[in-house]
Amino acid sequence: MSSQAQSLVQSVDWLAIAPPTLAAVVGLVVLVTDLFVGDNRKALLGWVSVAGLAASALMLLPLLDGDRSTFCLTGDAAVCSYTADRFTLVIQFLVLGGALLAALLSMTALKDADKELPEGEFWFLLLSSAAGAALLPASRDLATLIVALEVASLPAFALVGIKHGDRKSSEAALKFFLSSVTATAVSLMGISFVYASTGTLYLTEIATRIENVDDQLQTLAQAGVVLTLVGFAFKTAAVPFHFWVPDTYVGAPLPVAAYLSVVGKAVGFSGLILVTVIALPSYADVWGPALAALAALTMTVGNVGALRQQSTRAYSAVRLLAWSSVGQAGYLLVPIAAAAYSEDAEKAIGSTVAYALMYAAVNLGAFAVAALVARTKPLNRVSDYRGLYASRPLAALVLGFFLLCLAGLPPGIIGLFAKVTVFSAAVDAGLGWLAVVMAVNVVIALFYYLQWTTLLFRAPEGEPETHRVPAPLTAAIALTAVLGIALSGAPQLILRFSDTGLF
Repeated sequence: MSSQAQSLVQSVDWLAIAPPTLAAVVGLVVLVTDLFVGDNRKALLGWVSVAGLAASALMLLPLLDGDRSTFCLTGDAAVCSYTADRFTLVIQFLVLGGALLAALLSMTALKDADKELPEGEFWFLLLSSAAGAALLPASRDLATLIVALEVASLPAFALVGIKHGDRKSSEAALKFFLSSVTATAVSLMGISFVYASTGTLYLTEIATRIENVDDQLQTLAQAGVVLTLVGFAFKTAAVPFHFWVPDTYVGAPLPVAAYLSVVGKAVGFSGLILVTVIALPSYADVWGPALAALAALTMTVGNVGALRQQSTRAYSAVRLLAWSSVGQAGYLLVPIAAAAYSEDAEKAIGSTVAYALMYAAVNLGAFAVAALVARTKPLNRVSDYRGLYASRPLAALVLGFFLLCLAGLPPGIIGLFAKVTVFSAAVDAGLGWLAVVMAVNVVIALFYYLQWTTLLFRAPEGEPETHRVPAPLTAAIALTAVLGIALSGAPQLILRFSDTGLF
């Protein structure tokens, strides 16, 4: 073998790349198996997918003993395209756990849809998107980052519009697709500018080279930084790039909306953290104020949007959760903005990761109870939840707990703890004005979360309906409830778990 060919050969650490690879392989297995399985045995595909996602999550355990990197430059082993460090593993756990819970919800949704949703395609798309989302936090060069982002996003467009002949679903998918493609185009243009001015795509290399860019290329580098950030702001549903969220959540099957609300956000935020904190620390004076302004705007618009939802309007429960998720995206942006001003950027990023873990557990739980109510009340209005305690006391108590967690009120200690963590990140970084905006928004959010919570315990208007709850749906609600209650009992666990080790 020639020396040039030898220099291009890279060793692959199969254990490091196992979690996203396993999800992708199971997706292909499900797609091929679908061709040979009769209509009456399609439920088998769902169980294979759930088992595949559980196995992918378990593959994180052998990686806990230390950082591992692969696809490295042969001339410089420290410059790699894929790194499985603490930050990667925490986000991969969030992504694969979120996809697993969405898969449990999907099993019930597909059974209730009675062959209206194509099962083989659905599971293939969900697993493919989860594989892309799990690859993204490990990406350490801009090319891998964008490929992972698209592998996570493209199947998600199809999942949103998978209801055949449903106008609402098709419209939601089109809005989601157009906004996301615009975001990717803007990001790619920004990345090409960054590459032109630094001559590298590796994040750590960009960090050192962008500080010493030639004067003639200074403007090009600055434009590249801004455009790259705009693209990721789209993915996180930050205002003013949030307009697709409510219609997409309403048009998509409910488990897909739950998946997007948690996994879609994790993808956007981990990409944003990697680009800002690792690749562009020298441009903190550009992205710090921009993200702080975006955070203030996003939380305010999201909470005011949720506040304006009418409880008797069709799909108002899903719309309220959609606007609330925009507001929560604002809180998640605060510590990333704080990292620009803070001397301990790692601690600030840890606050975002801690908040994302809390949000993932309780938001998926809220969507799981919404999926339960939607089985008898398909229009899913907030007013449909009135008197839920009379017919389903456990579901009502659990939903009430999740809403109090999102509001940051006891007994949802984990929600309060996560909000205090984010709040202190802003104060420590000297962003007092942002902490004040956040405090005002928390008060606004209390109103609509408490309004919904009190509705659960009012006297029902008609005869309460009861029916058997399928096992996968029960499992999803139980898992999120146990997670939320356990973390409320020991909230320090989440901070210890979210110690990112990024630096």
